[in-house]
Amino acid sequence: MVLSTVDYKVIGTRPVRHDGADKVTGRAIYGADFDTSGLLHGKILRSPHAHAKIVSIDTSKAEALEGVKAVATAADFPQTDDKKWLRDNILASDKALYAGQAIAGIAAVNPHVAEEALALIEVKYEVLEPVLTTQEAMAEGAPILHEGLTTQELGEDSGVVSNTADHFQHEKGDITKGFAEADVIIEREYDTAMVHQGYIEPHNGTALWNTDGRLHVWCSTQGSFVVRDSLADLLDMPV
Repeated sequence: MVLSTVDYKVIGTRPVRHDGADKVTGRAIYGADFDTSGLLHGKILRSPHAHAKIVSIDTSKAEALEGVKAVATAADFPQTDDKKWLRDNILASDKALYAGQAIAGIAAVNPHVAEEALALIEVKYEVLEPVLTTQEAMAEGAPILHEGLTTQELGEDSGVVSNTADHFQHEKGDITKGFAEADVIIEREYDTAMVHQGYIEPHNGTALWNTDGRLHVWCSTQGSFVVRDSLADLLDMPV
């Protein structure tokens, strides 16, 4: 069966994947494959709770461990409201919003010391009721995850704090007439799966802060300029 008689330049052809051979043979170089003199290794402490207030973080024991060069928490980032969304996407500050969210980071002389240091960080949580499905999150009286965010209602800020980020509608043509003349009307609720690009390497990266004050970063991303601008913003560095 012929689905189309159009002769496309790409669709229906077998284009050469120029990076394919390197990826399937292991020759491809990713963000964590770079090695430099004096390289430090990072490890991340993650929340065991789906929803919890972070009461306190004590990193003193981890900082005192031999071989640990730095310990970072959200408190090390600029404490301004306009950067909170960026700050919390790196390390949680007030609350952990999902199990596995990053809470603190360690930089040490090797991965083993960094892993040992993670166990020395003491975090006190106040566990909160989680919302685990879309329906739970939208239900009346549901625990609010982001107290500072309001719902966008049909393109305008509603001023209402809820777990719904945005409410919009799509309409085409005369809706009332269409329903009135329809032979069959079907009403359903649909959930769509999260979309992800499905890369074959884990999140990773290498950074080199040169003596000339320039920061070089090799990382696995499809948005290199976003990474650059975000780092410059958080570290107060010129681009």
